[in-house]
Amino acid sequence: MPSARQGSFRLFRIAGVDVFLHWSWFLVAAYEISGGTKSYSSLTFNVLEYLALFLIVLLHEFGHALACRQVGGTASRIVLWPLGGVAYVDPPPRPGAELWSIVAGPLVNVALLPVLWTIVILSRSSGWAEAMPNSYALLGMVWFINKWLLIFNMLPVYPLDGGKILRSLLWFVLGRARSLMVATILGFVGVAGFIILALWMQSVWFGVLSVFMLVNCWGGLKQARALLRLAKLPRRDGFACPRCKAAPPVGDFWKCGRCGQPFDTFQTGAVCPHCAAQFAVTKCLDCGGLNPMSEWMVPALALPKL
Repeated sequence: MPSARQGSFRLFRIAGVDVFLHWSWFLVAAYEISGGTKSYSSLTFNVLEYLALFLIVLLHEFGHALACRQVGGTASRIVLWPLGGVAYVDPPPRPGAELWSIVAGPLVNVALLPVLWTIVILSRSSGWAEAMPNSYALLGMVWFINKWLLIFNMLPVYPLDGGKILRSLLWFVLGRARSLMVATILGFVGVAGFIILALWMQSVWFGVLSVFMLVNCWGGLKQARALLRLAKLPRRDGFACPRCKAAPPVGDFWKCGRCGQPFDTFQTGAVCPHCAAQFAVTKCLDCGGLNPMSEWMVPALALPKL
């Protein structure tokens, strides 16, 4: 997955979200534009079609980002790259919040369908097909691109949006870890299908996409296993994450950034017992949130009575 700091540069900032573009986008753009469809008599419209594709992708990713913020999560950057776009969202670890953050992206494409179709119909009735055939063909292609991006994204294959939506729905029933485990296993089945399709069609793009999906499924499987192990650990009384309300596990699961030694930060009050380094914030192993130790402490009145 592309990083906003590795091979990407910042384009602009909208609504508090930084939009980055990966350098490989230009190479693929040059290749795709030069070998684009013969629907136009001018190369300019090939360029416009490719830019329209990434405008739709950008709107889709902003749907993810703004929905994530709506449910109390964080979303500060989007990276555009040859395979589409990535919105770096971190919703609260709740199935409903996760579901809305994912669903909002495809809903943008759903909302665009009638808008783009109306524009195509109006352009046809205005005689664009004869008077401005390139513009008319471009409008039709933009509608077609948006439709097939929606269909493709909704395939129930992790890490596509459809696979993530399936995971969020399973979360309500199976819990956080097992839902991710099931979604990634189904994702591996989908990856096998894409590999077969890539070989049958002799498509480089489907091959690259298969590798991308395989890497993400493997990462999701490892995360699911880690969450399952974490769920079995004993928990410390008197503390709870301010973000996800989970009590921290008991054990040396925090690593000192100065000396590299593991320690139990809740036993030592956020001070490394090996080098005496003090830490202003403590990371939650369940949701990844960073908060001062004082915010982790549960008031005595909130503790259950024995």
